[in-house]
Amino acid sequence: MNGMITVEEALSRVLASAAPPLGEEQVALEAAYGRTLSRDLAALRTQPPFTNSAMDGYAVRAADTSKAPATLIVVGESAAGRAFSGIVGPGEAARIFTGAPVPDGADAIIVQENVRRDGNRIVLDSALPVGDNLRPAGLDFSIGEVLIPAGRRLTPRDVALAAAANHADLPVRRCARVAILATGDELLPPGAKSGPSQIIASNNFAVAGVVDAAGGIAIDLGIAGDRMDALNKAIQRAIEERADVLVTLGGASVGDYDLVQTALVGAGMDLGFWRIAMRPGKPLMHGRLGGMRVLGLPGNPSSSTVCAILFLRPLLRALHGEPGAGVDPAQPARLAVDLPGNGPRQDYMRAAFSRDAEGILFATPAESQDSSLVKVMARADGLIVRTPRAEPAKAGDPCRVIQFHEFGV
Repeated sequence: MNGMITVEEALSRVLASAAPPLGEEQVALEAAYGRTLSRDLAALRTQPPFTNSAMDGYAVRAADTSKAPATLIVVGESAAGRAFSGIVGPGEAARIFTGAPVPDGADAIIVQENVRRDGNRIVLDSALPVGDNLRPAGLDFSIGEVLIPAGRRLTPRDVALAAAANHADLPVRRCARVAILATGDELLPPGAKSGPSQIIASNNFAVAGVVDAAGGIAIDLGIAGDRMDALNKAIQRAIEERADVLVTLGGASVGDYDLVQTALVGAGMDLGFWRIAMRPGKPLMHGRLGGMRVLGLPGNPSSSTVCAILFLRPLLRALHGEPGAGVDPAQPARLAVDLPGNGPRQDYMRAAFSRDAEGILFATPAESQDSSLVKVMARADGLIVRTPRAEPAKAGDPCRVIQFHEFGV
């Protein structure tokens, strides 16, 4: 465990710990937004259930219009929710409105603007093809058709589709419960009066936001000081809260006051790894404590946020059964400035993004990449990803970037 592992290997191990995904529960439609579907969802009905009109106008027999101009007799009316029960025979038409069932006998709709009406007669001047302005039954979907695949995180559009398919509730994965524990004698909650050796805790808010954006439930365990009794108490509370994931912030290294790893191993955690060849975020810890996955994030703000995006978010997606949970989120861009060669660790540089007149995305790294700077992280649009030992690069060279807005962070 003394050697560093690659980002790819670390992510693979983190994702492996998510198997199997969390259990299933049924939720009402109004509670399904942002939840992940646990089973394929098939239509319980055919939509539309009957052939209907796509326009306001008249339902006619196309054959009667072949020798236009033609005069037809209006024999009835069909409206949404109130169908014409008769039959449209030769030389006849029925007044019809958008969405209304097409009467038997009719096979085309002429729009009302193309008709002259005089009493119960209409005159049309052009011929219609069969099927004109009709929506056939099943045009949208048919009963038994799979509409939404398992593993999809439900959007408002998905929920509307499920409702149209006559589902009142949906099978979804249980939301991952994520306990978040900030550690360190130097930390105080926002609003507190700090002393000369203290700082205000902020990492927990960024991590909670990542959890929320990924569809999980954040559980704030507060701040534990650098004492074994405080850490043991917090770990026990995470277990009592039935957390699927425990995220610790700080104290995961091996300094004199870095007691988190010791406390977790003492509580029975099976340590997976705790050092990654990346910057920021080298002292990231992963393990398993019974049924609870553990992610020990670094204490520096940029480090903890970057690690939450790269490892916690995919872990939660995998727990929710989403396919492609570990897909590389980076996308192509170009550098706006020259960059020196990179060292042996994979680098994630906080950066601002802009587009030129042709829409090409350009990335400008922040002047300071110090991982303790909260303002730099807050003002960044995302990260420039540089592989280990990358060669020096010039402005305009291709690069890979991760855009924060795509993850709701």
